[in-house]
This record gives sequence, C-alpha cells and structure tokens, in this order.
Amino acid sequence: MLELRAYQTDAIHALRRSLGSGKKAPILVMPTGSGKTAVATEIAKSANQKLKRVVFLANRKQLVLQTSAAFARAGIDHGIAMSQHDRNPMARVQIASEQTLKSRMLKNRLIPSADLLIVDEAHMSIAPGTRDLIKFFGDIVRVGLTATPCRADGRGLGEMYDDLVLGPSVSDLTKQGFLAPAKYFAPSIPDLAGIRIVRGDYDESQLGQRMNTKTLVGDVVENWLKLANGRKTIVFAVNVAHSQALCEQFRRSGVSAEHLDGDHDDDERAAVLNRFRRGATSVLCNCMLFTYGFDEPSASCVVLARPTRSVAMYLQTVGRALRPSEGKTDCLVLDHAGSVQELGFVDDPIEWTLDDKARAVKSNTASDAPKERKQITCSICKHVFKAAPACPACGAEMRREAKSAVEHTEADLIAIERKKAKKETTLADREQFYSELLGWCQTKGLKPGAAYYKYQEKYGIKPIWGRDHKALPPSHETLNWIKSRNIAYAKRKAA
Repeated sequence: MLELRAYQTDAIHALRRSLGSGKKAPILVMPTGSGKTAVATEIAKSANQKLKRVVFLANRKQLVLQTSAAFARAGIDHGIAMSQHDRNPMARVQIASEQTLKSRMLKNRLIPSADLLIVDEAHMSIAPGTRDLIKFFGDIVRVGLTATPCRADGRGLGEMYDDLVLGPSVSDLTKQGFLAPAKYFAPSIPDLAGIRIVRGDYDESQLGQRMNTKTLVGDVVENWLKLANGRKTIVFAVNVAHSQALCEQFRRSGVSAEHLDGDHDDDERAAVLNRFRRGATSVLCNCMLFTYGFDEPSASCVVLARPTRSVAMYLQTVGRALRPSEGKTDCLVLDHAGSVQELGFVDDPIEWTLDDKARAVKSNTASDAPKERKQITCSICKHVFKAAPACPACGAEMRREAKSAVEHTEADLIAIERKKAKKETTLADREQFYSELLGWCQTKGLKPGAAYYKYQEKYGIKPIWGRDHKALPPSHETLNWIKSRNIAYAKRKAA
C-alpha cells in the first residue's frame, strides 16, 4: 500500500484544486528527491479507479522501468510502451517511452490513447519533438512533473502549461529531514571569459577545451582526496573526453572510479551502477547521463566540473546527492565550476514563472530586500558559508577575512554575495499566514476569497490550501502587513 508524506498529499490536493478551477495543464514543482514518482503513482491510481485511461510519459528508459516498479508496488495494472519492453497494451494505464512514441507517431503507428497525460521531467516539454508528441494526444488533461519548471535559459513553460502548482521547497524539506543539507566547497573557479553562449548556456565544445586540462583535472582529484575521500561521489563533466580524463586521474590516484556515457549498453551500465551502489566504486564520472532520473541515496558528494548558466541543470545535478540515507548527515558540493558564485545555494528560494518571455529568479534578489553579510570561502579549507567568526568546517578564525571580504577579494579568498528575502519562510509559515488571513476575513465579514488574493499579493503565488482551510486569529504582524498594503493601495489610488 502506498503511503504518502503530508507534503505529497498536499501537492495532490493542490493539483486537484487547479484542475477544479478549470486549468487543463498544470505543472507540479517538487524538488529532486521529494518523491514525484510517488505523487504520480497516486494520481495514476486514482484515475485508474475512475476508469480513466492514463499515459505516463518518461524520457529515459530507466525512468520507465523505475515508474513501472512503483506502479506495480501500488497494485496498478499497467502496460509498458517501449521498444523491446512492450507489454500489456490493453491496460488502461500505460508507461511510455517518449522516444518510442515519437518514432511511432512519425511512422503513423498506433500509440496509446489517454484521458490523462502525466509528463515526467516536464521542463523538457518545450523541445520540438516532445512538444509535438504531447500535442498529438489532443485536448486532454495534462499534468507536468519537474523540480525545475523552466528552459535552459530560465524562461517559463507557459507555451505548454497553464498553471504553476508549487510543492515544498528544498529548504522546507531539508529542515524536515527529507533532504540532506548541502555543504559547499569552492576549491577553484574556472576562467570562462570568451566562451560563447548557445541557447542560454556555455558552448560545450569550447567549454570542454577550457576545462579538460591536466591542471584543472588534477585540481578536481586533489581536492576530492582532501575533502571527500571515501564518499560515494558523482562527477559531472563537460563531455565524454573530459569525463574519461577525470576518471583516469582518479584511478591513477588509487581511487576506484568508473566512467559512463550514452554509448555503454544496458548490461554495462547496470554493472557499473551496481558496483557504485555496493561501494566497490567510489567515484562515478559522467556527462549529462545522471543529470535527470538517477536515484542513489547513498551518494553523498557531487563534483561540479561542468560550468553552467542554467539554474535547472545546477539544481538537478546537486539534487542527485541530496536524498537522505542511513548514516548520511550531509551532501558535499565540490564546486570547480563557479556555480555557487554564479547561481547561489540550492536551497535559495526561487520565483518560478510560466511566462516564456521572463526568467526564473532567486526571490532573495528583490530590490527591497535588505543586504545580508557577504558569503566567503574559507582561505584554509575552501568551505563556502556566510561570514562568521570561524569557519564551520575547519574552525579557522574568520574575523579578519570576513571583514576584508566586504572591501575586496584576495587571491585565495572568494567573496560570494547572497541576498535573501526579509524573512525566509517555510511552508508551515505560509500556511499559518493563510490561516490568519482567513481569520481576518471572518472578523471583517469578508469572503474567504480575500484571503486568497492577499496571500498572492504577499508571496506572488496561489495558496495550496482551500478556502475552507482552518481559520486562526490574525497575529499583530499579519494585521500590520494588511494595514501596510491597504495604505499602499490608498496612496496609489490617490495618485
């Protein structure tokens, strides 16, 4: 029997409210490691019980097989539409390979019909082939699932989806113990000057030449030995040659490392992954192979050796090692790509958008947000953290370094700025605020819809709780916020 966590149940209720309001293509946003497959399983099970036809669309073979296993555990009779794995084509629920359906669509071969289409890794829906395939299903209900609802350049997916349904944040799940906390080390920052930008990210050919040097490859291995020796580690490289070079350097240093790429067959890949899971292999080098859909909770270190401007790629790669596991206390992020400096921390709040002309932004960059103390990198161990009297990783005295970091950047000390919202809020904080808004509506004789719009005014997103949610007496802070908004509205109207 499938047992959902509270936040997964809340996400499903939020999806139902979206569909109930008339939306036909909502996209559910949940962090990597939060259990989107469990949510999809419950959605498919509920639809199947109502005799609806469901197609779950996945873009990788491994995701098809993982989802099939989850559906089977939940008792869902289902078929698989994938080359060399076709079975049970008459089942109401089908798990389909995107590549297989594209081929069948182009060849005018029969593909499953559906009342509900669930699109996994929905941030890739905008690709022309995927977009055409989705539209082939016609005007049916479509639910997208992703941790990063944007294109590579950060622009929204409004062309394919009509509502953003936000689940819990990385910060929420880390505080609740459902994700491991990340610790960041920035041993080196690459020189990316002059590299072309193609479709919102660095040109892979130029980037591979810049990053695949003996000095940089050696730096990755040397720092791993100092900071993460013994941890199961996933290394993200620029291309196959870069990944192979990194793997070879790890091996020369006596580390059990292996490389995987798209040319390895299923048996080879399964054998390598099995050795990694058992601990026979410590370091797994790849390029783009494990950015999506790879689940190995015992991995506790990520090496970023591939610079990127894409917040989606950054969050997805680090997310590979955020899942909790027995004995695992944290996830080390060894950043040789400048990603922390460029894109911030993975638990930074992000304002996603559906607008395909706008880009997702870190919500702590709001113009009215107060400046926070600088982020620095410890000159001793290279740990990246907020300015503090001492480095939380090695204990080195930081008073002098923290002070100087505000004024200038030393050669071995990297200043990293981080702004944040006036008050970082958890999902529980937001629920409390919404309940108090409902209580305020009752005291003023207003309809609950006023709470709905006030919540949107404060957070820029729709509340995931309904209008019949519990009401609480408004706090002094909430009343003051409402008062400030009313005053601001009056001033705008007078002007």
